[in-house]
Amino acid sequence: MRLTTLFLRASRYFAAALIGTAAVMTATVRPAQAQLKIEITSGVTDPVPIAVAPFGRAVPADGGLDVAQVIQHDLEGSGRFRALTRQRMPATPTRFEDVVAGDWKNAGADYVVVGRVTAIDGGQLAVDFDLLNSLTNQKVVSQRFVGVPSALRNAAHRVSDVVYEKILGIRGAFATRIAYVAVDGQPPAQTYQLIIADADGENQRLILQSRFPLMSPAWSPDGQWLAYVSFETKRSAVYVQLVRSGERRQVSARVGINGAPAWSPDGRKLALTLGGSNGNPDIYVLDLATQNLTRITDDPAIDTEPTWAPDGHSIYFTSDRAGGPQVYKIGVQPGDKPKRITFGGNYNARPRVSADGTLLAMVTLDSGSYRIAVQDLSSGTVRVLSHGRLDESPSFAPNGVALMYAERQGNQGALDTVSVDGLTGLRLKADQGEVREPAWGPFVQ
Repeated sequence: MRLTTLFLRASRYFAAALIGTAAVMTATVRPAQAQLKIEITSGVTDPVPIAVAPFGRAVPADGGLDVAQVIQHDLEGSGRFRALTRQRMPATPTRFEDVVAGDWKNAGADYVVVGRVTAIDGGQLAVDFDLLNSLTNQKVVSQRFVGVPSALRNAAHRVSDVVYEKILGIRGAFATRIAYVAVDGQPPAQTYQLIIADADGENQRLILQSRFPLMSPAWSPDGQWLAYVSFETKRSAVYVQLVRSGERRQVSARVGINGAPAWSPDGRKLALTLGGSNGNPDIYVLDLATQNLTRITDDPAIDTEPTWAPDGHSIYFTSDRAGGPQVYKIGVQPGDKPKRITFGGNYNARPRVSADGTLLAMVTLDSGSYRIAVQDLSSGTVRVLSHGRLDESPSFAPNGVALMYAERQGNQGALDTVSVDGLTGLRLKADQGEVREPAWGPFVQ
């Protein structure tokens, strides 16, 4: 019987930590080694026809960024839109007033996005855009985003978010970030990197680099901090690190296992897996301000991989107390008893809950392969979403409409995104090394 993901990782990483020989380095601006390449793997059968005309430039302040191309990649990458190629565009307007709706309708675009980038006072850039419905010749929305030139790509993602929401009625998550672990080289000379990037894999920033294993990155609810596990002291320890400055501190280095940190919805606590001197893992809650520790489970079984319910009153976790890994839920008040949540099959692990609390994502054993599935928490209905042989580490987008997970392809790893209805998919594949353990960040204002 395969043990939980944490135990597989922990034993492998601990062995690597014993032979690692280099120090840990933090960084906030250094480029990451592994670059991610986007590959659209699936989409809906009837995507929305849209055109994103080239935006007016602000040369040289815009740094050469093609804002319209970023927006088009976002929308096409969602699998919900089909974009008109620039060769087929009847014109290149940058304002609503210059759009001839009938021409775009005849070209096959139901919606048209036009816009411009302009330099304004204080060295900032303004991105103005209009969204037009060519079928009705009506302006759907006009909006402006202002920021420093280095934030221009983020502004483009925010345009995509608005377009996505106005047309589909769902908040877009293109302007959010992801964190993941990249591994390069062969033992004993492997290099581990903790990286953050835009949700499309671009704009990568190195947060931490080490010759010692790194695992289990988790975003704080405000998107300012990352929690993670590092083996830099040759045993597992949990750290929290401020993304902007690189400030970090060790918050748990107790005897035995220190793993699987998960932030509470209010950002004040971490749920952890701790093993203690006897090596038996249970779920605990750590108050970050006081360092007070509350034991949540107390069972001879393996209890691990905690994740909070959105209301902060309970925790989902993996346990083999029924003979094989299954997902349970337990309240955080003293005396609360666990309740089993998953019943299909003999392996369900690594639970994650959507922001609205309606869906549970997990790793499930399906036809002899480990795949990503979602369970409707009200009906218990389960849908298998992925198709790999060793898929793991699901993480919900903050809008709840998609999941990112790690997929292994031979000796390579990729980060895949799949919609919760299973209709659309996107792959972020590293050009070198392996990428694993994605964590999708929250909405940040």
